[in-house]
Amino acid sequence: MAKKPPYRGGFGSPNMNQQANLMRQAQKMQEDLLKAQQELENSSFTAKAGGGVVTATVSGKHELVSIEIAPEAVDPDDVEMLQDLIVAAVNAATKMVDDASAESMSKISGGLGLGL
Repeated sequence: MAKKPPYRGGFGSPNMNQQANLMRQAQKMQEDLLKAQQELENSSFTAKAGGGVVTATVSGKHELVSIEIAPEAVDPDDVEMLQDLIVAAVNAATKMVDDASAESMSKISGGLGLGL
């Protein structure tokens, strides 16, 4: 009796089904990623510094949208303090965007560490 060659797959093989399933999963992940990215870009993040005398709002696109400065924060003899407060508020708002993005991507990737 002749030996049968090993099964190498073919149409409808388990390997093809696995590949099709992986492709569907990848497409779903890509759609979810796009949706999350759009939601993030349409969001805004606000942070305060100096006990609330400086407020910075940053969009999900990392664009500074607004800065609000309370009059009591403006001291002509200490402009450097105001500059520091502005930088602190903008950096805090930008970090909020980064954190929201990382959390969103982690939900989509299911903790797979895909570097999304």
